[in-house]
Amino acid sequence: MGFEMRRKGRFERAEKLVEQMKEVQGEAKAALAKVQEDMKKYADRHRSEAIEYKVRDLILLSTKDLK
Repeated sequence: MGFEMRRKGRFERAEKLVEQMKEVQGEAKAALAKVQEDMKKYADRHRSEAIEYKVRDLILLSTKDLK
């Protein structure tokens, strides 16, 4: 009977640990989602619409970074 009590106590502690880990994981996911949203907001501030070129449009290209 004493063995079963100790065993049950161990499982309860393990279950508490699992619940704590799930809670921490949920908090971490929420924090990452918020940071991701904030980063997108800041990145989108300086973003502009891309220029669409048509066939036969004349453009100038820089060769500064070509080897």
